[in-house]
Amino acid sequence: MMPSFCIHSLLALSLIGHATALWKGFNLPANNPSGSCKSQEDWAHDFSVLKGLPGGFSSARLYASSDCNTLAAAVPAAIASGTKLLAGVWTEDNAHYEAEKAALVQAVQQHGTGWLVAVSVGSEDLYRGDTDAATLARQINEVRALLCKLGACGVEVGHVDTWTAWVDPKNEDVIRASSFVGHDGHVVDSHSSVKSLLMYPYFEGSGIEQGYSAYEKNLQKTRDTVNRVKPGVWVWVTETGWPVSGGMLGGAVASVPNAEAYWKNVACEAFSNAHTFWYTLQDYLSSPSFGVVDKDFKPLFDLSC
Repeated sequence: MMPSFCIHSLLALSLIGHATALWKGFNLPANNPSGSCKSQEDWAHDFSVLKGLPGGFSSARLYASSDCNTLAAAVPAAIASGTKLLAGVWTEDNAHYEAEKAALVQAVQQHGTGWLVAVSVGSEDLYRGDTDAATLARQINEVRALLCKLGACGVEVGHVDTWTAWVDPKNEDVIRASSFVGHDGHVVDSHSSVKSLLMYPYFEGSGIEQGYSAYEKNLQKTRDTVNRVKPGVWVWVTETGWPVSGGMLGGAVASVPNAEAYWKNVACEAFSNAHTFWYTLQDYLSSPSFGVVDKDFKPLFDLSC
């Protein structure tokens, strides 16, 4: 039987029409598993691994601009490999925010914008309660204005947050300020004391089959809200995944077979109907671990679609 989310996906695909090609990639941290900052060579290796995976991934989402000299090291490697980047700008605290903007400006001044997919101003700030909608909307517009002064008015600038944040009416100013809306697959368990971890269906504690429908249901809630507030703005899938290891959480089992099933049923559909950045390429020292490759960068399961 075709899962219900496939029907929604086919509808979404029909709405894309002859739009630009879809971005598909992975979330990549600025640190190696050891904790050290990635060098330009490390970034080059990551991008090479992405291109070598089934499907040939040629884009990546980065969380920051200045931390670990992210853009200074990653952008030259991206340009050399033909990889495009969804850059991140942290908004908390003010000194950090200023350093992030400066790093983004420097990267654009040195390398132009051919390497840029878009810029995400903040990540899950609304979900964590670190800021308010008016402040975040102002920061999105500030970053857009900075880019425009550099002749990059066409670069899309938006924000990444959980579906619970996007459907909250008090956050609609952020939708209005955004060129795109980044959706983190997120399911709320009101009884959990570890709410900051609840970004994926696994953390709901339900089985893998329920995970598929939870992902699609929450994505559709975000799309419906965005279409009402600012029609025409695309909702991007900026984080989702299923852990390959890390044990059980209620009825949810972290395992390679379940991670592969989630990939086949969710990732393969998402890649065909939305700009999608999967979580994550490699995080073998984490628990739970969501990485699709092992410590030697070998795929843990079949990544073909």
